Amino acid sequence: MFNYKHLAVAIASIGAVGVANAAGLDRSGQDVTAFLQDGTYGEVVYTYIDADVSGKDISGRSTGDIAEAYDFARFGVKADINDTFSVGVLYDEPWGAAVQYGGDNNFVSQGADATVHALTGGLVPNVATAQAGLAQAQAGIVQLQNVIAQTAAVGGDTTALQAQLASTATTARRLGSALNVASTAEEQKGEGTNVEIRTQNATLLLGAKLGESKNFQIYGGPQMQRLTGEVHLRGTAYGPMTGYDANIGADMGYGWVAGVAYHKPEIALKAALTYRSEIDHERSIAEVVPATTYAGSQNFKVTLPESWNLDFQTGINPTTLLTAKVRYVPWSDFDIRPPQYGNVTALGNNNVPLPIVGYGKDQWSAEVGLGKKLNDKLAVSGSVGYDSGAGNPVSTLGPIKGYYSLGLGAKYNVTPEWSVSVGGKYLKFGDATAQLPNGVKVGEFDDNDGFIAGVKLAYQQK
Repeated sequence: MFNYKHLAVAIASIGAVGVANAAGLDRSGQDVTAFLQDGTYGEVVYTYIDADVSGKDISGRSTGDIAEAYDFARFGVKADINDTFSVGVLYDEPWGAAVQYGGDNNFVSQGADATVHALTGGLVPNVATAQAGLAQAQAGIVQLQNVIAQTAAVGGDTTALQAQLASTATTARRLGSALNVASTAEEQKGEGTNVEIRTQNATLLLGAKLGESKNFQIYGGPQMQRLTGEVHLRGTAYGPMTGYDANIGADMGYGWVAGVAYHKPEIALKAALTYRSEIDHERSIAEVVPATTYAGSQNFKVTLPESWNLDFQTGINPTTLLTAKVRYVPWSDFDIRPPQYGNVTALGNNNVPLPIVGYGKDQWSAEVGLGKKLNDKLAVSGSVGYDSGAGNPVSTLGPIKGYYSLGLGAKYNVTPEWSVSVGGKYLKFGDATAQLPNGVKVGEFDDNDGFIAGVKLAYQQK
């Protein structure tokens, strides 16, 4: 009878490509299968992503390709202490974003006059007119204050005058804010909206096999995560937040991982359910808000989400392995709320601060694959996948709505212990409508796709 253990060794670790460019900020997929391999095991994986994400702003102007090429590495090592206990260390880069706008559109700074025109709803054509209007409003405020004082002194009714003063003050404030933003926009002319978010995650796992045949395993341990990020909003699409900058200082957060697995080597069956806790990051954030001339740092907190991963494999004949993965991330509970960004956006939102990024739905993703052992040295695989995305409309800082994927891979056993795997995956992204946190539609992103390439070096000694 064929030994299915050989099938698992030949095929199971073939995958060299993760689920990068999935919903929200998902990048690596937080894979733990390295820890579930038999014997002493180690792997190093490099992944490269090149997505083509383009669209049109609300005026119909092209954004060009906004998705920057992105790469990351992950590794895992695992060893059996004895026939019951195992220990392992995993590293990945689970969350991230890399977006850069360019060209001539509403997501790129167009200079002072265009900014004033947009921020005043087309009522003020340029900076010179805005400056004249501001001077007139300021003079009107002084005049009205004098008239109100004189009228009050003789016991007159100042109700209408007070209303006129409030209206004039509002005009002056809006023109002043528009001129502040326009001044910065002129300095930033030609700069596009940009976001760069990266995380690095290290996980320590301890596992214990249970049962008479050691078929069940429970595992868990701590995880440590480093977060850095910066956001630069450019162009008139962002209204009064045009020219906004934010820089999140490097922060370390901590969480935990727990899982349960079942293993039946007679048919190369493995099934594992893994939970990762959410991780809180609390650090200073440096913000620049041209509309209010604010430039400073404040305390800032963001919680990166929890996740659930289900991994499954089984042999279906002596040379073929079926694999399946399901992943769930509750993105609807996640948002990023810089304090000064919230203070300014609250003014136009009934005094309710808005997040700079938020998602409307949770992410569900799934992948099914087949691996085929061709001989003792070579195995190949194919997969199809689906990601639901995290809702639509979406943020301008990641305007895609999930994807369908098609993947191919190959594994070559250099020696009985050492193997090299390569893989590629094509992604067809869902069409998405981009909107601001206040619900204003600012763009459409259709017919986009991308590809992922990966390579893995693995060692296994049973």
